[in-house]
Amino acid sequence: MVKPKIWKILIVTVVGLFSFSINWKMFNALIEFAVLPLGVWILYLFLRRKNGRWQVYRPYAWLGFFANYLFLASTLLALPIHEVIYPKDDPTTYIANLDDASLIPIHPSGKEASIDKETLLNQLPTLAQEDVDSIQWYEDTVIDIDLNEINERFPYQLIGTSPKWGSGLLSMIYIEADGKGILLSTTNEQLYFRAEKSVIEGGE
Repeated sequence: MVKPKIWKILIVTVVGLFSFSINWKMFNALIEFAVLPLGVWILYLFLRRKNGRWQVYRPYAWLGFFANYLFLASTLLALPIHEVIYPKDDPTTYIANLDDASLIPIHPSGKEASIDKETLLNQLPTLAQEDVDSIQWYEDTVIDIDLNEINERFPYQLIGTSPKWGSGLLSMIYIEADGKGILLSTTNEQLYFRAEKSVIEGGE
């Protein structure tokens, strides 16, 4: 009987991981469910012609395939824990560090202004989430033919912020013209929050 070599075992196990998978979304994360063991089939076709090789390495090939389910189980366990530690409807998840934060106008209607870091930090835990009315947002964008100006609802972008360490949740942060509205735009959704006090200085 052929004695398996460690480096070959590693290769066979890795190849065994390859599979045809079904993907679906859960908690805004892509989950892969392995269905067909493509890697195992490839190894079988390659090793079956070599005396005794397939029988020796077959357990490791299947080990690689079933490792997909271990990864799936760990992902399913981690997702709800991640949701508890890093709630996606909490602005403090996306804005945890303002040390290097700055405000930049991204539209001509935005005046020169700066971010009031202390005011923003103090209000983050109490920001009120509201729905984003896309139709109203469009209607609020007024085109003045005489002045040839467009009044953008979110003329500022907040840059240089950091999310909570380990969350992996990145977002684009926009500030409303009145300094009280904060729009967090992620890859999956948009979250809109209102503050009681303006978080910008200047902009008049």
